[in-house]
Order: sequence, then C-alpha cells, then structure tokens
Amino acid sequence: MKFSKFFIPTLREAPGDAAIVSHKLMMRSGMIRKLSNGLFAYLPLGLRSFRKVEAIVRQEMDAVGSLEVKPTVVVPGELWKESGRWDSMGDALLRVKNRLDVDFVVSPTAEEAFTSLVRDELSSYKQLPLNFYQINTKYRDEIRPRYGVMRGREFVMKDAYSFHADNAVDGSGESLDDTYQAMGGAYRRIFKRCGLTVIPVKADSGAMGGSGSEEFMVESEIGDNTLLLCPSCGYAANVEKASCKPDYQSGAEQIEVGQPAAAVGGAYEEAKTAALPPPELIDTPAVKTIDELCAFLKADAKTFIKTLVYRAVNVELDLSGAPHTYLKLEQKRLAPEAPPVYPQAFFAVCIRGDLAVNEVKLASLLKAGEVALASDSDVERITGAPVGFAGPVGLTSVPVIADETAAAIAGGGICGGLKKDKHFTNVAFGRDWTPWLISDVRTVVAGDKCPVCGGALYEKKGNELGHIFKLGKKYTSSMRVSFLDAAGKTQMPTMGCYGIGLDRTLASVIEEHHDDAGIIWPASIAPFHVVVIPVKYEGAAAACCDELEAGLSARGLDVLLDDRNERAGVKFNDADLIGIPWRIVVGDKNLGANPPQVEIKNRREKESRLVEKSKAAALIADYIAEEVSGGKG
Repeated sequence: MKFSKFFIPTLREAPGDAAIVSHKLMMRSGMIRKLSNGLFAYLPLGLRSFRKVEAIVRQEMDAVGSLEVKPTVVVPGELWKESGRWDSMGDALLRVKNRLDVDFVVSPTAEEAFTSLVRDELSSYKQLPLNFYQINTKYRDEIRPRYGVMRGREFVMKDAYSFHADNAVDGSGESLDDTYQAMGGAYRRIFKRCGLTVIPVKADSGAMGGSGSEEFMVESEIGDNTLLLCPSCGYAANVEKASCKPDYQSGAEQIEVGQPAAAVGGAYEEAKTAALPPPELIDTPAVKTIDELCAFLKADAKTFIKTLVYRAVNVELDLSGAPHTYLKLEQKRLAPEAPPVYPQAFFAVCIRGDLAVNEVKLASLLKAGEVALASDSDVERITGAPVGFAGPVGLTSVPVIADETAAAIAGGGICGGLKKDKHFTNVAFGRDWTPWLISDVRTVVAGDKCPVCGGALYEKKGNELGHIFKLGKKYTSSMRVSFLDAAGKTQMPTMGCYGIGLDRTLASVIEEHHDDAGIIWPASIAPFHVVVIPVKYEGAAAACCDELEAGLSARGLDVLLDDRNERAGVKFNDADLIGIPWRIVVGDKNLGANPPQVEIKNRREKESRLVEKSKAAALIADYIAEEVSGGKG
C-alpha cells in the first residue's frame, strides 16, 4: 500500500479534550476522529488495527466452540420489560419508539436478545449446551463520556452467552463451570496475543446479575476501578468485591455471614453480656460525625456502630416478614414464575465507625438495581431523629443490616440514640440490638489483610477489558425459558455471559505500548507490519522499494510504502507516531554498496542496522513470525 493512496491525516498536536495517551495518539496518528461527544469514527488506519483485534477474538471464540451469530442492535423493548431491566437499567439505556409507538432499545448489552433467541428454539436437554457469541455495536448513554474510545457512548463488544442443563462439573465438559473456565482461558490467550498484561480479579456481577464473576483488568492511572492485590499469594479483586481477613476478635467466631438474624440470635449467651453495664443514653450536643464523637467521648472509632440509611430500588431479595413500618412496600412481578420485585425499599446499615459501606456489595446483597443514601427528610422520618443520630438500638421501622464488624462489637459500643443530640454507650450486639441480616458490606482498603494468606493488600487503578459471569437462571427465569430433561420434566437452563470491549482493548494496547514519539504496536495488531521509506522515491531507490514491498507482501505481511515527496525526517516521525513495528530505509548510498544494502530498524529499538537488500524481506518476516508465535504480540 502506497502512502500517497492511503488516508492518514496525522496531527502535530492532540486536541485539547484528549486527556490520556491513547486518545491523544489515536487522534494524532489519524486512527480516529470525533463526530460528537462520546462518538468516534475509525479512519482506515485505525480500522486496520481494530479488525486485527476482532480477528484474534473471533479465532479464540471459535476455538472454544462458541458459534457466531448477529442479533440486531435495536431490540424490542418488550424483552427488556420481561427481564426487568427496562426500569432498573436507568438513564444509560437509550429507549426509542418507532412510528407505531412501539418501544425499542438501542442495545447496551445482549442478555435479553440472546435469551429470546434461545427461548424460541430450545425444547430438549439434548440441544444443550448452547454457546453463542456476537461482535456488535453497543450504545450506553454515559453521563460523562471521556478518554476517547476508552469510555465512549457507542462501542463494539464481543458478547458470548452459554446455556446449560447443569451448573456442576461432571466431566462431560458441558456444564456452566466447564464453559466458564474455558472462556477464562480464551480471554487470557486473547489479551496475550494483543500484547497486553492483564490482571484477572474477582468482581461483582452488577446489573448483569449472577454469582461467579471475574474481570480482566489492565493497570491504568486513569482506571475506573480500584484493585486490591496481595503480593504474597496473588489474591486479586475489584474493590467492589474484595474481602479481607477480620481485624477483630470479639464475637467473630459466632457470626455466620449472610445469614438472617434468626440464625445468629443465640450467638451471645447471657453470660457474655450479664457482666456488661446496661446501655446509657447520653447527651452529645451538636455532635454528629464519627470524628466529632471520637473527640467528644475520647474514644476510638472502632467502638462506634455507624448507622446509615439507604434507599434501594428494584429489590429482588425476599422482604416478606422484614420490618418496614415506615412505608407499605409495593411489589411487582416480572413474570408469573419470577419472585416479587420491590420498586423501592429502605434499609439501615450498621458498620464499625472507622470503616465505609461498600454500596456495590450492598446492592448485590439486596439484589437491587441501585442503592444510595436516603435523603435527609427520609432519614428523619424513618429514625425520628436528625441525620447523624441514627442507631440500631430500638430501630424497628426498617430492616437493619449489620456488617460483620458491627456485629463483632460485643460490648462497649457507641451508637446514635434515635434522638437529637443523644447517643447510646455500652451497647452490646445480641443484647441491645439484633439485625435482620448480617453480611460483608465493608469497603476493603490498602493495608487490610488478604482473605487467603493474611498478607497486607495494596491498591492499583485498573480499567476493565473483559468480564465473565455465571448468570445462573436470572434471565431464563424472568423470560420463561424452559426445556424437557431426560425424565420429561420441565427445567430452566442456567446461563453464562462473557464480554470483551474491543475499542477499550485497542486503546489499552496503546496505553501499555508507547513512547514520546508515538505508538509502539505489537506485530499482531499493527495496522502495517513494515514501512518502507525511500530517502527519495525515484530511480533505483524506487525500484528497490517496489521490490521490497512485493517480497514482504508475498510473505503475508502488511506493508506501507512511503512514496510521498517529503523530507526523510518527516517520514521517520510519521512512522514512529503511527507505531509500525519495522522500518526499512532505502537510500542511493547504501544501494551502491557491494552487495547492495538497506537500513532496518525495530520500533522498540533506538539503533538501526544495515542488512543485505536481498535478505531484508525474509529477515523481517522471520522476526515478525517469531514475535507473533511467541505471544509477545
């Protein structure tokens, strides 16, 4: 391909709104152009690399037996109403109506579409397992799109969905667990082939639902995710999912996480609290925050039971029997067989005073679309006290959820008194208050103990490139997918979901592979493998360049011949900016040597070297084949 016939509008400077390396270099190298906020078009150069990432993903999906299909981008809204995500997805979901006033969705993800396709065809267990994937355009109406294609409104993802008769491994390779592991292996190969260093971490399933979940992260200074990592045993988790070893002893052995209060009601015998002084309601004028309480009472924050009131929407957890005297809970059902969903519910969450509530863990526990701190007016109506004086002692209007750390305060605890300027002291769990539910809703931070080996955890920022889920029956239940098992009984299949963001993967390669001069592409996804640069494209030099282009192309390499009437320095700078792995410079001086020579240079190296012209094509082809086959790129 001659440069003069290609379209590479390079820029000397990046646009002012480009904040990260990949955004700057993709704009400067002529890979992309912005159409609107969060909307980018790939130009020919960028599309070449994008298609190579796509090809790697497709090869690895095919290799694990996933079958490609192509659903529509615009999906009937009725399917999203069936699943319950028409409301719970929020404003990120772009809803549209056609001329007949029928609701549609511009797809941000494809669980509903794939589940509908399988529902219409599945009848027998003999058809299972099924494993399909797509590489398709998505749209999410991000509030603040940023960082170029790293977080745009429109993007391309590979989504795969598997359907199984069983979740357990039985040696057949057909269970959800088998496919989940196979997909994890495929993801590791994909990212390695793209030249990326990824960190697999335990993660929350979020709005997708399900149980098991693993994210594939790349380290990034502008990462949207905080990762907790153990240097000793390799434990890695997103902060949304991370757990840690307890840093307390009192009563810890009595707590069974995630169990209703009835299961731990007898955790503390009377003998353990009989010797403790009774709770005392004391005056704490204008003292609301934990820091103010620490100073006022000269006490450690670890003795405080911090109580926060949360509002949750679209709660799927069974709340029958839970205290909700503040308001009458309304219910709706997504399908006749589906459990009830509560459009709105309030909860009090208790945690040790020095810690923070992890709202993602809380939403997952409640199976809620989202959770947020209740408004001041709601807090006052629920607790009967101004904000800052909530506490679990005597709080009966809403369910109380206790983090393990709060439940471990067996005596001497301090909490809000449910009255203005009042706090309780000498509070004991199990005697003075009993929660409705105990769970881990703590935000883990650097320095906490690894849950596996007890080592100190440290933090990194990361960006998510891929995510695999065990969805279970969340969608097959709500959308009523069924099959007949070997005994002729009706069953619901269990699902897995596996996604990779292609745009984000491409941008992450640039984030990891660049220098001050520009991009440094791994050979596997470089738009061109080799650039041939004549000092002047004329005479013997032009003939040599044409010969090299033909020889390299015959060996299966993508070649760019810079035939422009530009100074050599301009051509060198553009080649480095674009990031082409190998450069061949052809000049009359070296061609006049005996035997004729050309200058070759690897983009990662500072120095060039001379080789015989007749050997250059084969030599570079071997170098690139070695790099690609070794998984370096």
